[in-house]
Amino acid sequence: MLYDRLTGHRVQEPFPHINWVHSVLRLPDYKLTQCFFGEHLLPYIRDKPVAIVESEKTAILATHYLPQYLWLATGGKCSCLNREAIQALRGREVLLVPDLNATDDWRKKLTLFDDSGIKASLFEQLEQMATDEQREQGLDIADFLIAEQTPHGILEQMMQRNPALRHLVDALQLELVGIEELQTERKLIKI
Repeated sequence: MLYDRLTGHRVQEPFPHINWVHSVLRLPDYKLTQCFFGEHLLPYIRDKPVAIVESEKTAILATHYLPQYLWLATGGKCSCLNREAIQALRGREVLLVPDLNATDDWRKKLTLFDDSGIKASLFEQLEQMATDEQREQGLDIADFLIAEQTPHGILEQMMQRNPALRHLVDALQLELVGIEELQTERKLIKI
């Protein structure tokens, strides 16, 4: 997959930069069975509820921002939300976190979980708080998470603007303890 480094979204033009090995090799009788992105972690991380999103990128970013969940991805709007694939989630508490405008489709999938004896719920807060423009863009939870300025995110932006700062932090083994907003006569400064 190719992502635009400025927007963080997949590059779709002039064509989607994604492919499947069985398509490239032209295997005519190949039967594709998809699993969740991150499914291999299920046996190793048993103490966290599972949160499922559509995009692999979103699962990775959400792991950083919300580590209290084990984040998996379907790899498409509903790719792994089928009876066979969800069996890997038996015995787990599951939270479905759909992209904007996919909430109704994912709500319909709750019956699959219920029929399989898997406790699942739907995170609908994004849909409720989103603007019409955000819905039109089809944003997901990662878009909201990265828009939120965190202390580590602010420090990272500062180090990207001035690489000498990263060298200083590394050389002196400095640790971020907090960020305070200071109001000056001219402008707001975050440190």
